[in-house]
Amino acid sequence: MAGQNGGAGFGNLIQGAGRQLLNQGGQALLQYGAQALGNIINEVFQKKEVEQKRFLPSIKNYKVLGETRPSSFGPATYQDFKEIRSRCLAEGRLFEDPEFPPIDRSLYYKERLDRPITWLRPGEICEDPQLFVEGYSRFDIQQGELGDCWLLAAVANLTLHRKLFFQVVPDDQSFDEDYAGVFHFRFWQYGRWVDVVIDDRLPTYRGKLIFLHSSERNEFWSALLEKAYAKLHGSYEALKGGSTCEAMEDFTGGVTEMYEMSELPPNFYTILLKAYERNSLMGCSIEPDPNILEAETPAGLIRGHAYSVTRVKYVDIETPGRAGKIPLLRLRNPWGNEAEWNGPWSDKSPEWRFIPESEKEELGLTFDDDGEFWMSFKDFVNHFSRVEICNLNPDSLDPEECPEGCTKKWEMSVFEGEWVRGVTAGGCRNYLDTFWKNPQYTVTLTDVDEGEDENKCTIIVALMQKNRRSQRHQGLECLTIGFAVYRLPDYGHVPKPLDINFFKYNASVGRSQAFINLREVSARFKFEPGTYVIVPSTFEPNEEGEFLLRVFSEKDNNMAENDRDVGMGDVDDRVKEIAPDPEPADPVRDFFNRLAGADGEVDWQELKEILDYAMREELAMKQGGAYDGGGLGGGAGPGGGEPPVQNCLEQLLCALCTPICKEFGIDLQQVQQQAANSEQVHLTQPQPTTELKGHGFSKDACRSMIAMLDKDNSGGLGFDEFKSLWVDLRNWRAVFRLYDTEGRNAIPAQNLRDALHSAGYTVNAHVLNVLAHRYGSSDGYIQFDDFIMCAVRLKTMIETFKGRSSGGDYATFSLEEWLNRTVYS
Repeated sequence: MAGQNGGAGFGNLIQGAGRQLLNQGGQALLQYGAQALGNIINEVFQKKEVEQKRFLPSIKNYKVLGETRPSSFGPATYQDFKEIRSRCLAEGRLFEDPEFPPIDRSLYYKERLDRPITWLRPGEICEDPQLFVEGYSRFDIQQGELGDCWLLAAVANLTLHRKLFFQVVPDDQSFDEDYAGVFHFRFWQYGRWVDVVIDDRLPTYRGKLIFLHSSERNEFWSALLEKAYAKLHGSYEALKGGSTCEAMEDFTGGVTEMYEMSELPPNFYTILLKAYERNSLMGCSIEPDPNILEAETPAGLIRGHAYSVTRVKYVDIETPGRAGKIPLLRLRNPWGNEAEWNGPWSDKSPEWRFIPESEKEELGLTFDDDGEFWMSFKDFVNHFSRVEICNLNPDSLDPEECPEGCTKKWEMSVFEGEWVRGVTAGGCRNYLDTFWKNPQYTVTLTDVDEGEDENKCTIIVALMQKNRRSQRHQGLECLTIGFAVYRLPDYGHVPKPLDINFFKYNASVGRSQAFINLREVSARFKFEPGTYVIVPSTFEPNEEGEFLLRVFSEKDNNMAENDRDVGMGDVDDRVKEIAPDPEPADPVRDFFNRLAGADGEVDWQELKEILDYAMREELAMKQGGAYDGGGLGGGAGPGGGEPPVQNCLEQLLCALCTPICKEFGIDLQQVQQQAANSEQVHLTQPQPTTELKGHGFSKDACRSMIAMLDKDNSGGLGFDEFKSLWVDLRNWRAVFRLYDTEGRNAIPAQNLRDALHSAGYTVNAHVLNVLAHRYGSSDGYIQFDDFIMCAVRLKTMIETFKGRSSGGDYATFSLEEWLNRTVYS
């Protein structure tokens, strides 16, 4: 009993000590866990939806526009305006555009018009048609029955800038000289200018234009411009609902910013001043009265009306008490009449007496009823609702036409990218596990802004999604998009691209205001010098789309893709363990020589026979337990036709093929029955060969394997090349098994980058997207044969590029460009 009590006491002592140890250890563990969890960033990104309305402007009303495909009638062909016009003049006929014919599909894709439409040429509508009547102006723009007032406002703004106007409306065309019924217009589309050619047949009802038209009956530049824009997007109906600022981007190639007066940054006047110095197009407006169209305020301003900001300047002022500078703005009412601001600094207001005469002369001050007026920045903020700034592409500017003081340009960088489901469509930071898979771009800021007291650098980041409006007839609307900006540490090493751990423990230093279903989202930031990573994404993962990412900055931003260089590296050690390099025995050489014949090589057909035959025999052995084809020391094979060494060689070849054959889903019972019914199968006899899933290697796969190793371009493989092929195939099969994580005999597309890396290849997001499109299936997986084809093509292209670039043949191409050009061929 005493022994039992002693044992119990000792047990209680141990139990108590263990409990205390666990408590102390648990507290320490909890403290460590809390500290670790405290370092994990818990950012939540918000999603917004825009609603479509018929009045402008308001940030809440913006919809998508702008595409690269000219129409919805299939793939577009390049149309050369001058060549078409010359041909039509020589043949004595008027041009009829086959890509945008005068039929219902050019008018609408969903909402049918309620009246019969007749397509007429200007000469059939009126006498003496002209492209311009007494020049061009805002009054040439009269809205028709189409809900594209956003386009009209942009066109009206375009008429204020001569160079920009004729960049969109070329002046090498008319109804008088060399008229052939063909016209052309230029629009900026995702980094390039697109020339859109149209014929001049316009939709009419009872002889009158039903859409955009001029106040002059015989002036047609505006109606033809609208038709070209409709062709660009597929139909007239595709233009319903849009944003003036986004249309201005298509007319200039600029980047738009939108500011609500209720949420202005503290340095907003400096933003306006620097925008003016860089010739940015600026507009402002007042929230419209829902009950009264273009209602006038007591201060003489018009609600729901777009004003242009034509000057921003600190003006010298001298009052009896002191002298200094006052921030003023000059605005213009496009109506060009007496409807002007009547408050302080308006025409002939008493404030102007404090401005020196030299300053008035420099300002070009006039007090005519021309719709132009000045106002203070304070009144500007108090009376207007919003401001829109279109920052121009540096290439859009002509220094000779720039006003005095407007000679600066933005520095701009542009990259095109794509979100591909399962590969590079990772969704926003709310989806941490996949967010890091999105394309990544770095900007390196070294020089601070001029006149910047804070020693910071200004950048404008603009993310634009591509090709959505032209797909509206397919039911596709805008994706919900946005971006986040992260600062890279000034020291230490970070992976390229940044992995999940970086985003887990680092917060963004800037991001788009929200993820929203607009064509473009943009934001302005002021960062300290350093390197930053921009991650554009859709809100949800696996949403596919193309995008254009632009960065504007006052100084160089050194933008680049944050990704690996395309090339070849080391094979994963795990792969080497699974598939050690095979070293075929000497008898295999004898067998290869007999099969190859006098030329000592196997062509793709002979290679396919080897692969398909070996695959059948290996599977038959697995099903039946042993291959009934004879063996070492077993005499002749079935029928006595082959010596024992032949069977040995066949089995050795089958053993080499074993890792490959396992990936093909062949009907084993069918193979067994064929083996039982057949007398003997000779390697040189043709076998039934079709495509995968039980039918062997494809013709394309075998030809690609030959091409990969055929160094002398003979169309066949020698024994050393044949042996090298088996080394690659065993490695690729091992990689495939390693990343077939779901056991469905296929690699998820999200594992493709890692799988290729394990196979010894490094690829970036661009090449990864191309490979996923080419070799992935619609359900987001890559089958075994497609993976083998992918690896074969990738290795071939890399080695071909290296061989030819070293000889100077492709000195102007990067490896990535070479792969993009050849991987689809």
